[in-house]
Formats: sequence, C-alpha cells, structure tokens
Amino acid sequence: MGNHHGHGSHSRSGESTPTSSGSRKSISGAASHNEPATEKPSPLLPVEKLAKILRDKAFDEEGANGITQSVFTKYLFSRYPVLAEKLFQHFHEGAKSKNSYIDTQDFKLQCEKYLTILDDEIVRDTFVKMFSSHSDNSNGDTITPEGLRSLLMCAYHVSMDHYSEGPQMCLSISKTLKAVVDSCFHTKNQLSAQFVSHWLAANCPRLVLPLHRYIVHSLATSYRTLEDYESTPAAGLELATPVLEHPPPFGQKHPHLLHMSMSWLLAGALPPVYSRPQKAHSPSNSGVGLSSATFLAKLLCSVPSHWVVLYDSNDMGLGANRFLHHVLSYKGPTLCLLQAENNQVFCVASPNEWKESIHYWGGEDAAVIQLLPKFQVLEKGSKMLYLNTSVRGYPYGLRAGKDPRSPIIIVDGGFEKMEFKKIPYSLVRIEVWGCGDPVSRETQLEIKKWEVKEAERQRCVKLSAADWLDHPDRYLLELAGRPQYHQNQTQ
Repeated sequence: MGNHHGHGSHSRSGESTPTSSGSRKSISGAASHNEPATEKPSPLLPVEKLAKILRDKAFDEEGANGITQSVFTKYLFSRYPVLAEKLFQHFHEGAKSKNSYIDTQDFKLQCEKYLTILDDEIVRDTFVKMFSSHSDNSNGDTITPEGLRSLLMCAYHVSMDHYSEGPQMCLSISKTLKAVVDSCFHTKNQLSAQFVSHWLAANCPRLVLPLHRYIVHSLATSYRTLEDYESTPAAGLELATPVLEHPPPFGQKHPHLLHMSMSWLLAGALPPVYSRPQKAHSPSNSGVGLSSATFLAKLLCSVPSHWVVLYDSNDMGLGANRFLHHVLSYKGPTLCLLQAENNQVFCVASPNEWKESIHYWGGEDAAVIQLLPKFQVLEKGSKMLYLNTSVRGYPYGLRAGKDPRSPIIIVDGGFEKMEFKKIPYSLVRIEVWGCGDPVSRETQLEIKKWEVKEAERQRCVKLSAADWLDHPDRYLLELAGRPQYHQNQTQ
C-alpha cells in the first residue's frame, strides 16, 4: 500500500508505470515529460491540502512542526474523540514517528494509504487493530472486551448521528452491545485481534463498514470546511442503518422487541437485501444543487430504507391464524422476532415472501440469529424455512434450520410453545417486520382488502337445491337436529 511513495521517488521520464500503481497514478497525476526526473508526483490533492491546513494550525496553536493529536481531533473528529485518538495512534505507529506529532509528509502518506483500503476484511482487521493493545510476544495484538465495546460504540454513534431526520439514540444500546461482547469473548478477559476480526466477519460483517466510510469522507472533504473553519459541524452522511417507523405506529401499547440499536445491529449482521439500500446516482452535472459533502455522501454511502411492523402479537393476538393473516402476501424480506421465556430473543430472517409449504424453502440470505441474551448468527443459507398449518401428516407450525430432521427453531402449531436446540420454552411474543420497499406493504394491504371483499361476496351467494344437497353445511345442520328441509327453504 505504500508503494506509491517509492514509485514516485524512482520514476523517470519515458518509463512505463507498473500495473500495481497505475490506478494511483491516474488519480494523483504523474509528472510530465518536461519536468525534472527527480521531481515526485503530487499526492492526492485533498490530502495534500488537509495536511497543510492541519500543519499550519498545529504550528499556530502548539508551535509543533507537524500534526498533533489535539489538532487532528479538534478539526476532523471533534464529536468522536475516542475514534480520533485511535486513528491518530494508528497513523502515528504507521509513520514510526519518534515525536508526539506526525511529520506532514508522513501524515499524507498514511492518509493516502488508508484511502486505498477497499477490501471489507482489511477494514475490519484495521479497526480491530486500532482498538487493540500491542503485545511484544509472538501472539500478536490482543483486544479486551472494553476495547471491542468501544469500537462498536464508535460505529453506533457515527451511524446514529448522521440520519437525515436528525440524530437518534436508543436507551437499550448498553444491553445490545453487552450481548455482542459477551458472545464474542465467552467470559475471557482478552482475545487475539485476529480472532475478534474473524468473529465480526462471521456474525456482523457490515457493522463497522459505515465507520470506515465516514473516515474516508472526512479525510477526503474536510479541507473544504477547514479553509474557512467554523464551529458548526460538517454536513452529515446518510448511512445504511434502516430507519424504523417514526413516530411509532398508531395504537402501540408496548415497546417493540426490535428497538433502534437492535435494528442497527441486524443491519450490520444481515445481507444488504434486508436494509435494501438504494444507491444514489451521480448527476450528470457533477452535483449541481448539492453541496460537495452531500454529493460525495450520496455517491459513497447507501440511502437507508424503512422497516415497518407487520405483526405484533402483543397488539394483534398470539396465534397461527393471526400470524398468517398479517404476514402472508407480503412480498419483501421479513424479520420474524421470537421472544421466549427468560427474555430470550431470536430472529428468523426470510429474504422471500412467507408461504405455507410442507417443504423447506428460502433463499441464500435466510438466517437464524440469537439476539438476546447473547448475539450470534446460528445458521444461514438456503432452504431452511418451513411453515405448515393445514396439511395433515406433516409437522404443524414454524420451523427454521438447515437440518429438517433437527431444526434449530421449532414453533408448535398453536404458536404457544417453541424449542431452541430441542430445549422447550414458552413462546411469549412474536414480531414480524417487513424490510421491503413501501410498494410491498401497499400491495399486501390491497390483497387483504380484496380477500375481505371476496369473503363477503361468498357469504351472500344463494345456493340452489341441487347444490345444497351436497353441501357440507347441510350435514352439519342435520347432526345438530335439523334433518329435514323443504324445497322453498333452499331457494
């Protein structure tokens, strides 16, 4: 990643550019053939301007000959001092500076190196390393539960602070983060950074990616606001955490199982099909009518979708028929939250429309997740969902799991009890959230209206005498004590 600097110091007029650095050369621009052979190509212009501004401010305020942590924090990440401290230390170690500040040229190289990170795995490794403690032994960097919690809290604050409707906060964030940290560490006091990075990749792979996008955005655009610095913060980004219905649905009597911080966690754990981010398209005129920060935010970040509650057993009744009535015919992805006794909460994520079938179904993005008391992805993959309430000879109820002979989640036909890994529990509550676009919800409501009208129409149909002779209701009435009917009674 640091070969850009080396190439600049050895390039000469007429030499071809190596393939590995060709893309960097196209961004930063190479020296022309008329320039001296010893002159280095200029770095990325935003980074060069940012480094110069921070250097001047550090010299004016602290008399330093480089960029200090206090100036870095104050002018780039004043709202996130913990993130600023970790990022500055990361740059400081990368530059191998012997001073408390970072030399201007080294700072530029570290920024450019960070901006070239594109792979999600490297992003996770980098952040876990930032929040780790360095060890001199052969085991490498280690991270504590508090270090992981601090990393997740930074990611949460950045995501919640940059909603277009304004900052959001959830009172359950501590409980949510505790579930993640406890699941990762299993009562251990520290783990290797590599293990934690792999655990995040397996359970919540997209959780820290918005944090990386925010830092990239800040490094690439902050020079614009710093040239005429004011105390007001820069324009926010639009990140990919879904915005739940706001205000809450009319008639809500109880807090939802899926609160704000849990939706943020699920958005980072599940594939993008559930949060359904819509990529903003670049205007043909380079963003006329948009500020540069907003334009870049829409270009790099995802516009959040809206999740809507389809079924809440606390308000709509707990039962199989209630579940079917409110959930079927919704053609978008859904999240089915199951609360068992002892405050255990599970999530069955379906990327497809729910249907009754004696066969297991579902796409590759289906998943079963334990949310509380510990957070972990239990199983994921295709053909792991099952729902049957009518076909005899086959198990009744809802099931989820990759092994049909031993599903990880079993809900009985009456939706009163459930099993988790063959351990029985009482089923306390069910919530189903629709994750599709508004058209999916509108289509479902239209279908429900049609079903009601069709049922009313069927009730008003008059039967002929011939039809009544074979009608099942006739036999039921005969069993009830009315065996004889005249011809005029059936017309």
